[in-house]
Amino acid sequence: MATRKGLDTTIELTRHAAALRRQGYDFALRYYSHNAAKNLSLGEARALSRVGMQIGVVWETAGTHAGFFSRARGLADGAAAYRMAREVIGQPFGSGIYFAVDYDPTQADLDGAVGDYFTGVHAALYVAAEGQPTYRVGVYGSGLCCATLTERGQAGLSWLSQSTGFAGSRAYAEQQRYDLIQMLPVRIPGEGGTMLHVDPDASHPQREGGLFVVPVG
Repeated sequence: MATRKGLDTTIELTRHAAALRRQGYDFALRYYSHNAAKNLSLGEARALSRVGMQIGVVWETAGTHAGFFSRARGLADGAAAYRMAREVIGQPFGSGIYFAVDYDPTQADLDGAVGDYFTGVHAALYVAAEGQPTYRVGVYGSGLCCATLTERGQAGLSWLSQSTGFAGSRAYAEQQRYDLIQMLPVRIPGEGGTMLHVDPDASHPQREGGLFVVPVG
């Protein structure tokens, strides 16, 4: 399996799917959240799948500080992400949902509130799926965050953020421990000459990263 070329963005990509595929993009990472304006839509998922691009998703709301995280918040976010994945998009079970830790957490944060949050996420997905196989839990964050949560089994997938100054991130990247890795923002052409603000991403050459497609018929 070769490294695949991807991007992540808050921009609706439906009309740009073919243009992105022509530029060699293999996957796009989009959002689940309480903000409908940035969320992946079913039409968008179908458009991306139709041109041969895979999709990845990340749940992200306000996870930019330790005070946001708790087991109760993880339960709520896990349940909301499940509903969007299953009821809105029809995301297939066995694929991944990443949950964002979008700051530089300390080890104490990971041992406490952040770890508790991921325990809640797992519980919510288990209950929603009535104990049956469900979505794989991923983490988006620093190298220290990704390493800690995957080593504990609190996340089965890791997406390393572009912030190379965060704790453990350089080593995590150099050792290729990630499933997906994010790079610094760029502007690329979309359909009709529109310039799109995106973050480039790449997959690990030997891992599928929890990506998926949806039926297009």
